[in-house]
Amino acid sequence: MNLKIALFGIAREIVGQPTLELAAPEGQSVQELLARLQQEYPALNRLSSLAVAVNNEYAAEDAPLHERDEIALIPPVSGG
Repeated sequence: MNLKIALFGIAREIVGQPTLELAAPEGQSVQELLARLQQEYPALNRLSSLAVAVNNEYAAEDAPLHERDEIALIPPVSGG
């Protein structure tokens, strides 16, 4: 399956583009996706946290992904 991932904040800067398209096995979990991205982009490991939203809701690590899901990588946010 093909996954489209929107990137925000520092995650976008690390990857160097606002979106990614990846081929992944059917039913890949959020945790497996994160592990893959952290391997391909080691600077992501330096972030204190990295949330994944699937279809506009924060997703659990064991949540399976599907081809038409809207996936977003959301780094920690700071501000005042």
